[in-house]
Amino acid sequence: MTSSIIPNLQNYHTPTQEEENRSSYCTLKWRRGQLLVQPLGQNKQPYLSSLDTHESLVECLKHSSVNLVRIDPRLGETKLKLWADACEEAQKPLFLTIPTVHNGSKNNTNLPKWLKLVLNWIVALILLVTASPFVLGLVAIIQISSSESLLSREWHVGERGRLFRAIKFRTASVGIGTASGFEKMNGSYSNAIASWMGKYGLDNLPLLLNVLRGEISLTGRYSCKLEDVVRLSTEAQKQLNQIPGIADSWQVQSERDIVHHLDRQIL
Repeated sequence: MTSSIIPNLQNYHTPTQEEENRSSYCTLKWRRGQLLVQPLGQNKQPYLSSLDTHESLVECLKHSSVNLVRIDPRLGETKLKLWADACEEAQKPLFLTIPTVHNGSKNNTNLPKWLKLVLNWIVALILLVTASPFVLGLVAIIQISSSESLLSREWHVGERGRLFRAIKFRTASVGIGTASGFEKMNGSYSNAIASWMGKYGLDNLPLLLNVLRGEISLTGRYSCKLEDVVRLSTEAQKQLNQIPGIADSWQVQSERDIVHHLDRQIL
């Protein structure tokens, strides 16, 4: 398998202290139409300021001939989110570089993948139609009690490490900036609803849209957030090869338990 890196230059750019704090260096490799983004290794490359800003990175990706991008989780949360946002705008799929798992004959006892996708799609559509009056009621209550956005679209890790936007109801506490008694009451009401939704996992209902898009399954591993991946052990990262599921998202009670939840699971 052939690969190439950016040619070394005679005069390297010496980064300032501000640049060093803002961005970690990375090594770029091209391999069969894929762009591999890795931590700085033995192969030295010139400093590329275009990799530090969203706008310039998007332009580079748009004019690139690569079909997809693979990035190493060791680069850290800030760098991962920068590349995720840029790849989304440039319409280039982004995958995390994770250890692969060979299941062998284990797959023979399972349903074919295409059949799973069809069943997931049918069940998710039925659940969405059935729950639509309840969901519309929640939307109306949230709209009345809060001026914040209804939905959150956070980066999650899908099958084989592919990143996707998980759609959920926003349950973060709403900050009220004025001293109006009505708005104070509204803010408390909104926070009470958000707490109630989070307690019973109702914020996960919009994930059914991700099921229809084939990004998540009704059953499977916990849908891990991008910022949690950098804390996972190498063994736990192997689970990111599997398609995530909604069911496990209800089982994890708090964000602090996510890493321990994945580390305890046996492949």
